[in-house]
Amino acid sequence: MHDANVRTDARYIEFDFEREVRYRNKLYYRFLHWPIWIFVFFIAPGPLIFDLIEQGFRADGRMLTWLSLVLIGTAVAGVRGRLPGCEPRPYIIRFTEDRPNPLYRRVCYTAAWGEVVAFAVLNAAGLAYAVVIGEWRLKEMYDLGYFPIAGTFWMLGAAGRLPRVKRSTKGEGHERRYFYGSVWAVAIAQPVLWAMWKTMPVGRVGDAAKLTIFVGILVFVGHLARLGLLPRTKPIVPGQLAVSD
Repeated sequence: MHDANVRTDARYIEFDFEREVRYRNKLYYRFLHWPIWIFVFFIAPGPLIFDLIEQGFRADGRMLTWLSLVLIGTAVAGVRGRLPGCEPRPYIIRFTEDRPNPLYRRVCYTAAWGEVVAFAVLNAAGLAYAVVIGEWRLKEMYDLGYFPIAGTFWMLGAAGRLPRVKRSTKGEGHERRYFYGSVWAVAIAQPVLWAMWKTMPVGRVGDAAKLTIFVGILVFVGHLARLGLLPRTKPIVPGQLAVSD
């Protein structure tokens, strides 16, 4: 019988004591996490990513140089076990235990938080502007707004004010669902938006449809994450076994 005092808004939860304890990460598991962090740090200079999508690597050698640096840096960090998921053994064995949160985890998750929020906000704002004004100013918005938005979250992360980047890992059982829920929402909505830019007509009607679908995906996927229906979005809570009379 589970502890009945656990409170959460999720439909599905996991109890800490029921999770299988893994004391070592297999080599393929560590290797498969490397591309995730390559992508996270590669897209960090958001305005340059916007230029890359428009022009490609040939037109902008800066991004090829940046990609090379990211590959080298993340490879070294991964081999040393200084990337989340690339450690020889999991740093967090129990998601409800109170342990110091290592600097490398805080840096990686902070970088991801800034990008998730900045890309979602700027794309929604660009679409809304196009619908209301009838003109596209998305490039200018990225040039002016990306680093203030992402930088704000990077500063919040540095101060330990974001989920998964706090100084203790004690709340990871809940905090990870906010992080992965946000990542799932943006990771699904963003490719759909790119596809709509390529296939749907330009104009206020088409842009309004893009905005509606983009925001709708963010809200719907966020709701699924809130219920714990997506991978890694179930809250992990402390529980206890009770013996029935």
